[in-house]
Amino acid sequence: MNATQKNVVTLLVTVAVAVALGFYAFVGDKTPTAPPPPPPEEPPALLGRQDAGTVAAEAPPPLVMAIALDTPRGKLTLERQEEGWRITEPISSAADQPLVETLARELSVTKFKSILETAPTEEDLVRYGLQPPVATARIRLRESGPSDPTTLTLQLGKDNTFDGSIYVRREGDPRVYQAHGALRLALFKGLDEWRDRLIFPVEERALLRVEIKVRDNRYTLERHASDQPWELTRPATMPADTERVRELVSDLRARQALGFPDAALEPRVREALKKPQAELAFVPTLGAPMRARVASLVVDGGPRVYALWEGHGEPMLAQVDSSLFSVIDLKPADLKTRQVLSLPSGSIDRIVIQPEGDVPPVLLQLAADAGQWEVVSPLPGRAKQFAVVSLLGALRKLEAQRVAEAHPKNLARYGLTPKSVSVTLLDPGGQQLARLWVGAPVTGMPQRLWAQGTSGDILEVDKANIDALPLSLEALMAQTSQGPAPGSDTP
Repeated sequence: MNATQKNVVTLLVTVAVAVALGFYAFVGDKTPTAPPPPPPEEPPALLGRQDAGTVAAEAPPPLVMAIALDTPRGKLTLERQEEGWRITEPISSAADQPLVETLARELSVTKFKSILETAPTEEDLVRYGLQPPVATARIRLRESGPSDPTTLTLQLGKDNTFDGSIYVRREGDPRVYQAHGALRLALFKGLDEWRDRLIFPVEERALLRVEIKVRDNRYTLERHASDQPWELTRPATMPADTERVRELVSDLRARQALGFPDAALEPRVREALKKPQAELAFVPTLGAPMRARVASLVVDGGPRVYALWEGHGEPMLAQVDSSLFSVIDLKPADLKTRQVLSLPSGSIDRIVIQPEGDVPPVLLQLAADAGQWEVVSPLPGRAKQFAVVSLLGALRKLEAQRVAEAHPKNLARYGLTPKSVSVTLLDPGGQQLARLWVGAPVTGMPQRLWAQGTSGDILEVDKANIDALPLSLEALMAQTSQGPAPGSDTP
């Protein structure tokens, strides 16, 4: 057999072997393919039910009724009660409602990050800080069914230094879970952090009376109803700046406790409060009066200010910022309204305007039958309704820049004479309701004018606001069919 013949035989044998192997692979090997590995188990919710080691079917989030914590910061119990969340251990106190409610909601809906161990050994538990646990959270739920658990306990271990997560185990569940680090931040808080820190729970819209005494300064603000403007009734009677009163009460409500005196310090604080530097009293539209006392004392070599709140809910004794004194120590000038005129609504019947210059006054009257304003003198006719309404609106909004002199004796020095510009508002009986009297420019400040309003004080008002008032006959009288209003420059 020559070389060519040998090569042909070798090729045929190779092809035959390849065909045989292919046929064997096609018909001879019927071994089934191994199934793919099962997907990883979905981590359950922190408070989710488990039956026979599997995650239960989806269910509405449970309602958390109580949380008992045992952390390195101490032991503490929070309970949901009819009036809201309260701390019941180690003290009895109102809790920070938004803080605890947010925690309860997060506990009820949050899921574990992952499952680390399904059957951990004792060594594993020690390594994860779960034997013994670093902290525990015992959570009581509202029952939603006869088979639902009412209490679940989370055992918290060490932190994962790689991603900040925390190792967790549930009592009765052998597995070790990984939870987001936010769980540690939410649970590891001290007692004072869980307490309600709202010192002055007052709202301006619900008050009828505010009385404040700061050292030798004392003032009282009152109103007849919650929709009425405030008046300063002590040390003097005058209209108060409602917006300024609202700012005062709002500042008080926004203040948070800086801390709370411990058991050793509390007797000293209460003794100091027997002679307070400030006293605050509030009378609401509904409910009993409320009050607070404020005192300063030296603690650890430095001054601290404490306030005792009584009358709404339970008493609260807390440390406050010393800036409280400057906020409440106000003088009458600080509270006096900047509104130039106090105008009643719906009772203005006549308007008498003394324009600038040696011209006769303009008398406007509201026609009872038509309900429209008319010019009575110096020339009778129909008034521009929009101009009169704008005039009254501008007078209501007119504010002073500052009070120059209270109870002035010499009006002429401010340019207030019978010839000065003035606007007088009268009721149907002819009684004066309010009067704006405008004088000379303020010395050294030509952009301001002296003026006198409801309070009788000499005020500084913006000249531009006065110039914008429609005070002339031509600005107030409507165009007649015969032509423009008298005095108009229109041809």
